[in-house]
Amino acid sequence: MVTPLNGRDGLDHPGLERLIAHQIEAGVAGLFVLGTTGEGPSLSYRLRYELVERTCELVAGRIPVLVGVTDTSMEEALELSRFAQGVGASAIVAAPPYYFSVGQIEVGNFLLELAEQSPLPMFVYNMPSCVKLSLSFETVERLTRHKNICGLKDSAGDINAYRKLLELRHVRPDWTFLIGPEHLTAESVLLGGDGGVNGGANLCPQLFVNLFHAAERRDQAAIDRLQADVIRLGGLYNTLGDGPSGYLRGLKSALAIAGICSDHLAPPFGAITEVDRSKVTDFLSSIALASVPATTVPIN
Repeated sequence: MVTPLNGRDGLDHPGLERLIAHQIEAGVAGLFVLGTTGEGPSLSYRLRYELVERTCELVAGRIPVLVGVTDTSMEEALELSRFAQGVGASAIVAAPPYYFSVGQIEVGNFLLELAEQSPLPMFVYNMPSCVKLSLSFETVERLTRHKNICGLKDSAGDINAYRKLLELRHVRPDWTFLIGPEHLTAESVLLGGDGGVNGGANLCPQLFVNLFHAAERRDQAAIDRLQADVIRLGGLYNTLGDGPSGYLRGLKSALAIAGICSDHLAPPFGAITEVDRSKVTDFLSSIALASVPATTVPIN
């Protein structure tokens, strides 16, 4: 889930309410806050806590809320974990700590200690493009031994490595295996995974819910049709530039154009201009997906 902002360090409360309602009404299975799409590491700790608390209030137990606690500090990650439990979250999600270069053994030790002390179940988050380390199969296998680790979100984008990770289900049949890149969601489910964590579902939740269910029932005709829409939507993420900046700028701009929430970004990403919004409006008109919310008065 994106973090709707009304400025550098303020939460867009009406936008957050609309965004959560938009996703729940479409039938999403859960919400993941303070991840990459949520700009988690760029937000102040105060704002992170406010977002977690208000999200849990709005969700009111209807679906699970997963909270990203990725941090360079073990104590900060644990403090947020304890807070998340207190306000009703279901689980935490932790990627390896960033900044210092660390090896697989050190990362494994860090995640095991975090899982040991967390009051909530923990998903391991493999996000090599952001933390500059990819969890090895051996490290993930080691993590399966901890009872408080309940699954994996893999955003490495390597479907063959993901297929290999799914072999660990025989060790932990209770684990939930989720894939990050949304264009791989259907393939993930067909291989035996449990679903995807889709940034595009902020804008088009029904598209991804339908894709998941089509893959679940192995309806190849429906998968092909919906996958084509996912690929077309993916062009949004390059409309305002490449990489994480372009992805977030395009997605948040589209959400503002749809009247769901503001398009403010946390620093270091720059502000979205009227020229940017025009580009995104033109793109959305050109792909004309039925699942894209109708354009309303843009929210700035």
